[in-house]
Amino acid sequence: MSGSVVLLHLAGAVALMLFATRLVKTGVERAYGDVLRHKLRATMRNPFMAVLAGCGLAIALQSSTAVTLLVGSFAGAGIVSGMSGQLAVRGAEIGSALVVKLLTFDLSLLVPVCLVAGTVMFMATERRDWRQFGRILVGIGLLVLSLEMIGQASEPLRQSTLMPVIVNYFSGDPITAYLLAALVTWLFHSSIAAVLLMVTLAGRGFIPPELGIVLVLGVNLGSSIIAPLLTRNAEPGVRVVPIGNLLMRGMGSLTMLILFLSFEPPVAFLGATVPDQIVNAHILFNILILVAGLPLASLVYRASKKIVALGTKPAPAEALDIVELSALNDSALDVPSQALANATREVVRVCETVEIMLKRIIELYESADADKIKALAALDDRVDKKHAAIKLYLAKVTRNPLSEDEALRCQELIGACVKLEQVGDIIVRNMLVHVRKKLERGLEFTPEGWRELCAFHASVLASARLAFNVLVSRDPETARQLVLEKDRLRDREKETSASHFVRLRDGTAKSVETSSIHLDTIRDLKQINSLLASMAYPVLEERGLLTGSRLKAG
Repeated sequence: MSGSVVLLHLAGAVALMLFATRLVKTGVERAYGDVLRHKLRATMRNPFMAVLAGCGLAIALQSSTAVTLLVGSFAGAGIVSGMSGQLAVRGAEIGSALVVKLLTFDLSLLVPVCLVAGTVMFMATERRDWRQFGRILVGIGLLVLSLEMIGQASEPLRQSTLMPVIVNYFSGDPITAYLLAALVTWLFHSSIAAVLLMVTLAGRGFIPPELGIVLVLGVNLGSSIIAPLLTRNAEPGVRVVPIGNLLMRGMGSLTMLILFLSFEPPVAFLGATVPDQIVNAHILFNILILVAGLPLASLVYRASKKIVALGTKPAPAEALDIVELSALNDSALDVPSQALANATREVVRVCETVEIMLKRIIELYESADADKIKALAALDDRVDKKHAAIKLYLAKVTRNPLSEDEALRCQELIGACVKLEQVGDIIVRNMLVHVRKKLERGLEFTPEGWRELCAFHASVLASARLAFNVLVSRDPETARQLVLEKDRLRDREKETSASHFVRLRDGTAKSVETSSIHLDTIRDLKQINSLLASMAYPVLEERGLLTGSRLKAG
């Protein structure tokens, strides 16, 4: 068999291992993610429990990096302290090392059992939790199968004349071997996959024990780099935990490498075989980092905060925070037409702010933190101030004689301004409360429920833009379209609520947990839409297109 074919088989086996690892991780996240997150947050106030929680979560998710990112997001949102988060990550590293140990046993019988059972469970039912458990079983089966494939694919390398040369080179250049292992781990985005590959190759006699220890230390360096890179553009609070992990695990691996190369201790005590020595060295390293990390936790936390602060650029002043020039010019009050034009310009600015609030609130349902919530509340304060200023300005306008059209326009602007202020209040006083509740409880919508909410929100946002256009153009056709959209949205609300109650009847866990938030959000969006649609009524009444409170057939 040619060398290229051997490498192709080996690459395919490694690809299957990476895919299987992700399959297990995805299945656990979808089936039990909410429960695991809730348990993690509830236990992380105690340092010892934080370590155990991180360990258990890493075993479940098959990834210490996933735990690091999750805990980092909790710390960024203020749900857990950064120090507790770093201790949880210490436990997660031990958990991922224990997963490697478990997978080194002879689990070949698990392959057909997991594949058959997982496939049957996934295809025979529509229950979400059973299907995800089937996904997990298939992933475990493929993971064990990939390890067998790696061994079989690497078997021809025993006769290779090049392999001894490569191994001898890296044995004589441990720094390069250390960095190469870190690079491979970063490319895999999984320390479990990287160590399993080395264990399998060591079982075929390709990696001597001393080189295996160096490679394990390199794996830990590479694994500690993944999360900081993935969160490099995140909020500062989110980056503290990954940076702390890099300080402890990355610097720890470098320190261990220097000590190992300097003193060359015997490695026989780690196990009878090279694969055992590699796995046990991986576990021992992470235990040592945990033990060292307990007394150093406070110091590492402060250092990681300072590093994050050094790398954080001062936030540029956003357009929303720039002081705006007011269009409410008192010198125009003696000319009502100009004063009303000025007031219209200012109401349009309120429309723009409300549109931003409406766009941002749905984003907060998916990803929220204290800073984003505070920024949205500040926008409502701006709406309130402009609302008060516009009403006062229009009151001054009415001191002068007005034509009938000017008086109607004045009342129309006041009415629009009041409705916009009410929309802002609904977003901040109602919907923002739902966001906080969802964040504090770690709740997640079902995919179907989230799609319904997003679609409903998109319809309301589209109606808002129509309403703002009507305010400026006073176009009767656009006004008519806006009122028709209100009727369509009422029908869509009934369909959305019916779909939600079907999921509740079927006992979908996420639907039960998020039921009140889902229904209250739909109600709030419908109320916002009704307020905005009513901005079309003055235009329709003026054209005689309304009969009572109903739109005339056209």
